[in-house]
Amino acid sequence: METNNVLTAFTLTLIAGLATGIGSLIALVTKRTNTRFLSAALGLSAGVMIYISFMELMPEAVSQFNLLYSDKQAQILMLIAFFLGIALIAIIDRLVPEDENPHEVHLERENTDQHKLKRTGILMALAIGIHNFPEGLATFATALSDPELALPIMFAIAIHNIPEGIAVSVPIYHASGSRRKAFWYSALSGIAEPVGALCGYLFLRPFWTPEVNAFLLAFVSGIMIYISFDELLPGTEKYGHHHWGIAGVISGMAIMAISLLLL
Repeated sequence: METNNVLTAFTLTLIAGLATGIGSLIALVTKRTNTRFLSAALGLSAGVMIYISFMELMPEAVSQFNLLYSDKQAQILMLIAFFLGIALIAIIDRLVPEDENPHEVHLERENTDQHKLKRTGILMALAIGIHNFPEGLATFATALSDPELALPIMFAIAIHNIPEGIAVSVPIYHASGSRRKAFWYSALSGIAEPVGALCGYLFLRPFWTPEVNAFLLAFVSGIMIYISFDELLPGTEKYGHHHWGIAGVISGMAIMAISLLLL
């Protein structure tokens, strides 16, 4: 692994993670969240992730496996890695209590008890941090393989981190009255992404081979497909603008198709 590629991978992962802070700022400086924008943005993020996973990462994983195995074996190994990626993020999702799960967040909460609101915000920050850990590994692994391909993935993950930042900052702000505290809790939850990248780098560096790289590409595809179908697409419905979300999905796919043709 070249040093420049590693630094680029860490930088992209850090940017994606810190997007939770952008969500926090949006929540703290605006009186009303633009839910049409959120629906379209989440749809766009899903479109980018789905297209890249099926059209780039998975075929590339098969291609790299083919250097060592037959075509059928390569397909099987790619599918094993793909579904292991889905299994990992699904287990993490299952272990997070539903009330603190970022997938179950609402923009407004009826409960106004300050202690409970603060607890909700802190637990939500921890939950989002846990969810962001494998996302950091996904961005990092892709950047090591292809920095240009990692740019749209970083962009997609950053977009989907924005509403998570809103979800953390709103209850903490209403509980404490401190914009600074709400912002920092939100921003820190995103730090889990570069931490995930660091852990992945330290663990995999001694064993990095083309075979490991191929496995990670398919593994990352599974993580991103699960996030798209379990979090991003339901998120477009949660904010109440179905057609904006679908338009975002199609736009994300079209943007990626055109950009990859031009690369």
